[in-house]
Amino acid sequence: MSPEKNNKKIDKYDRIIDAAIKVFARKGFHKARVSDIADEANVADGTIYLYFKNKDDLLITIFEEKLQEIIDLFIAKLRGEPDPVSKLARFICLHFSMMEQYPDLAAILTVELRQSHKFMREYTPQKFGEFLKIITGIVIQGKDQGLFKEDAAPGVVKRALFGAIDEMGTFWMLAPRVKRGKYSTQDAAKQVCDIFIRGLLKDPALWDSKKAEFFKQKGGEL
Repeated sequence: MSPEKNNKKIDKYDRIIDAAIKVFARKGFHKARVSDIADEANVADGTIYLYFKNKDDLLITIFEEKLQEIIDLFIAKLRGEPDPVSKLARFICLHFSMMEQYPDLAAILTVELRQSHKFMREYTPQKFGEFLKIITGIVIQGKDQGLFKEDAAPGVVKRALFGAIDEMGTFWMLAPRVKRGKYSTQDAAKQVCDIFIRGLLKDPALWDSKKAEFFKQKGGEL
């Protein structure tokens, strides 16, 4: 295949992925049709099937590829943080910030994936496990440095933290705008940080002494 043809193939693939995110977020997974995605991507209906078996396959591909991008972004951003306390706060803020800046993708990852029976019953979400390992690594580092409580179980912390963020994300996606306005993503990020970081620290005063400066410098930016 010539470089020009290969570039065109990649371009169509990317357009289909981007179009599917918009259509799934706008119409919902079940109501969205392959023809809707083709129209949004400006390709023929049959072109979709050159790259994907069906809607479920397309949804799972979005999950895998976009979550890998998120994992890479989080790892890069956390690398610049000086300690596990700042890393955990940064992780939480990044999650809420992305939710607000990329609402269509957030709707896919938070709501629409649960509408796919294939995803819920048959798919093993390895990428999701890799994502949660980021939290595990932070908790282990905090314990090794004597900052976090010895009895803090990384497996419990990672699931509890993600569960809290995921629930807020679901609320953000599904609640009417007037109700959603009571809880900005930034306010939610600050409260989740307070709950989890203070709960993990042996000395909660450590977080109290640094959180104002943290949110002033980095809290809301990606």
